[in-house]
Amino acid sequence: MAEKYIHFTAEQKLRARQTDIVSMLESRGEAVKRSGKEYEWRDGSQKVTIRGNLWFHQYEREGGDAVDFVRRFYGLDYPQAVTFLLGDSVASLPVAPKSEPKKTKPFELPERNSDMHRVYAYLLKKRGLDRDVVHNFAHKGMIYESGKYHNAVFVGFDRDGIPRHANMRGTVGNSDFKGNADSSMPEYSFHISGESDRIYLFESPIDMLSFISLHKDGWEKHSYAAACCVSDRVLFQMLEDNKNLSEVYLCMDNDEAGRSANKRISQKLSDRGIKANVLVPINKDWNEDLLSGVKTESEDENNCPELRF
Repeated sequence: MAEKYIHFTAEQKLRARQTDIVSMLESRGEAVKRSGKEYEWRDGSQKVTIRGNLWFHQYEREGGDAVDFVRRFYGLDYPQAVTFLLGDSVASLPVAPKSEPKKTKPFELPERNSDMHRVYAYLLKKRGLDRDVVHNFAHKGMIYESGKYHNAVFVGFDRDGIPRHANMRGTVGNSDFKGNADSSMPEYSFHISGESDRIYLFESPIDMLSFISLHKDGWEKHSYAAACCVSDRVLFQMLEDNKNLSEVYLCMDNDEAGRSANKRISQKLSDRGIKANVLVPINKDWNEDLLSGVKTESEDENNCPELRF
């Protein structure tokens, strides 16, 4: 549904963005804890740090200003968020002190290596992924090997086919490096669209590829997304871009953060009239299930694993 247009003056937009987030939260009875020069607020079990009108989610590694905060955590669109922050009177808002504008680097994909030898060895041998599945994504340019560090790069494209997100995973030795390229857009993290009404959401690209490897038959007809954290941004972007999607499967890790994310996202979907189905790996994550030889029984001919809450 398109956002309802509401005209705001430049001053109103600025004042909404500069709203002191802690004062806003406290006025709503939210628990906020001081930590040095900053404050802490909890998104489920995850910590969000706040300073004035700026916030940063420590687990999802994303942040923004007061308008972004209200959009992210209260599920409002832009006009609703600004209206919410302005309230009855612009003058009554607590305004945060001015801060220097944050400088961000433009998004760029890491330089490509001339081959994918290390990435294929890492994904196929160490991670146990299905060769055909990995080749499918590599052929589409969605997986490649970076030139400098030989990381596995998982690319997310927007609906026009323009790269907008790059998640990287170390492949050399016992490297545990993982992270996103600067200025990656979380709503376009690693994902692929199919023709069915189903979408499966995972924490990481490797978990997504592990699940597909475990349930390979007919996988191409469904949609899959890896949030590269426990965010829901890519999920809601895909629901917006693909009107055929109506059946959501949340496939987060089998740990506290994953369970908290399943609960939070399920509630946001319910608020939009969408029922969420929750799929839980037997081990901590889907790659551990793949490596241990675990495979859930099919629920139907579409090879969807049974639901375990």
